[in-house]
Amino acid sequence: MDIEKIQSALKERNLNGWLLCDFHNRDLISYRITGIGPHKFTSRRWFYFIPADGEPVKLVSKVENTKLDNLPGEKILYLSWSELHEKLTLILKGKGKVAMQYSPMNNIPYVSIIDAGLMEVIRQSEIEVVSSADLITIFEATISPEGYRKHKKAAAHLYQIVRECFKKIAKSAKGGGKENEYTIQQFILKEFKKRGLHWDDPPIVGVNEHPADPHFETAKERALKFKQGDAVLIDLWARMDDEKGIFADITWCAYIGKNPPSEYLKAFETIVEARDAGVNFIKEKMSAGEKVYGYEVDDVVRGVVSRKGFGDYFIHRTGHSIGFVVHGNGPNIDNLETKDERELLPGVCFSIEPGIYIEGKFGVRTEINVFIHNDRTVEVTTKPQQKLLLL
Repeated sequence: MDIEKIQSALKERNLNGWLLCDFHNRDLISYRITGIGPHKFTSRRWFYFIPADGEPVKLVSKVENTKLDNLPGEKILYLSWSELHEKLTLILKGKGKVAMQYSPMNNIPYVSIIDAGLMEVIRQSEIEVVSSADLITIFEATISPEGYRKHKKAAAHLYQIVRECFKKIAKSAKGGGKENEYTIQQFILKEFKKRGLHWDDPPIVGVNEHPADPHFETAKERALKFKQGDAVLIDLWARMDDEKGIFADITWCAYIGKNPPSEYLKAFETIVEARDAGVNFIKEKMSAGEKVYGYEVDDVVRGVVSRKGFGDYFIHRTGHSIGFVVHGNGPNIDNLETKDERELLPGVCFSIEPGIYIEGKFGVRTEINVFIHNDRTVEVTTKPQQKLLLL
């Protein structure tokens, strides 16, 4: 943990400090920020206050008095709950604006962790609690140069695999083969293992109405075979299998035949247009030196889908943060499920993946990954699908 860098970020945002705390391993963000690890037994409350200027302060129970010993700063001990309240109030008194894992109106639930009772205790110190969301983006969700390179490597593998999948599907459909949703999913997993990739959940391979459920789970017992006239969606995600790996996550669609239904083709062309509008919006904002937030990008993408008449069928957020886990802890591209007010900062990676889902008919989605470089250059790190594949 780089205290000086955190203090610099606090000053840039006119904040007087950042209060990290936990009880019973509830706030994993605080553990990742401090680097103390969430797996050690924790049965008493602890607090770590990083001021914008000066030395950090540790407040720990006498029962677990060594809990924060690996962190710099003055250590203060408490025993009773009343002593805890008193000393915490003294530590914070007069500090003005202090960041905590909190989000006004619970707009960003991923970082809204402190409970109402603790907020009452904190406000006894007459401070203003503000969200730590952007600080978390900086100190947890930004990707290192090595992580960026490994993300790109994983992305290249995924593209190669998905192309091989569509070749196998086309060959099977034309020759009356036995390939189905499940066998292609298993092929992907074998390729992951062969290429040194890590995954948490298996990929999605869906035909026709199956991917009308955005989180359709491919299963052996209900797997459909591929045949002429089928619409196919493949969503796959993985990272290099090491501690520096960063996920890549892509979705591609195809039609088995030469004349896809007009509604399906229009839906695909709509999400491509919407996806690219989102990327262009980010690029324009970044090149102008302006701030851009996740909810704004969602509005742009969703606006295109709505204007084309498919608004009611775009039933999830536009994109998610990407990191060491596939759904990272940085800003999401979302103004539907949550209002993600986090700024898209240099070093973050995220997906843009509009989709249209018509029950009983089809589901169509295009998914790319985007990375923002330190010079505010916006890079699409995965190959974008521009045209519907005709197999």
